[in-house]
Amino acid sequence: MQKITASEELNKLLECFSEKVSSVLGDNLVGLYLTGSLSYGDFVLDRSDVDFQAVVNRQLSDLELNQIEGLHQDIEDSHPEWAGRIEGSYLPMGLVNEIPPPVTPRPWWGEGRFYPSVVYTNQWIINQYHLYNHGIPLLGPEYKTFAKPIAIEEVQKACAQDLFHEWEPKIKDIEWLSDPHYQSYFVLNLCRILHTIIQGEAASKRVSAEAIKKEYPEWKNVIEEAENWKVGMEMNRREEAVAFARFVIEKVKEKSLI
Repeated sequence: MQKITASEELNKLLECFSEKVSSVLGDNLVGLYLTGSLSYGDFVLDRSDVDFQAVVNRQLSDLELNQIEGLHQDIEDSHPEWAGRIEGSYLPMGLVNEIPPPVTPRPWWGEGRFYPSVVYTNQWIINQYHLYNHGIPLLGPEYKTFAKPIAIEEVQKACAQDLFHEWEPKIKDIEWLSDPHYQSYFVLNLCRILHTIIQGEAASKRVSAEAIKKEYPEWKNVIEEAENWKVGMEMNRREEAVAFARFVIEKVKEKSLI
């Protein structure tokens, strides 16, 4: 397997993960892909998650589900520095080119837990767009060989829906938004949503944050603290994060995408 990153430890993790997934799923596996920050150049070693998408020929059997859960537990036990920082799902091939979020749920691993049946959300189109344009194959063919391109207008609509359905409710979740990790994640995701909707460009969090700081310098300080946050650090910007969220909501409402 190619050396994906400059970190030898991370490359070993990816190689181990690929070998185990291939061993468990065999000919049911179409491909295994890196997405998220690792795929579009935003990855920060001591803060970013490892995001993946496995594509399978058919829904996982009960035996495969049990084996996949054990696989992930073994991976995080043997690579404790990545525990809670690996997340992704197992997508049947027949759902790859759906535009609305598929009704059929899929197995998902994240935050150190396995969920055999998770409903797709508005992030579906956004994730599929990034997979098509930036996904890195660890196993199998390029994602573009079997997936269709997605119009940026569909991504903009999905971002607006995601903002109001997923992120706006977080404003009232004091416990969730008091967590430094989630504060940083919240602010940077808002930057990406706003940039995508205003500029019509589905850019990374880093690129989006830079653009929003230049366009709206009054939010520079809270965005930079979110960018600079690393695992183990404090971040006490909950009130500013809420204010920024309300600002983003008003800007998006002006675009009338909902």
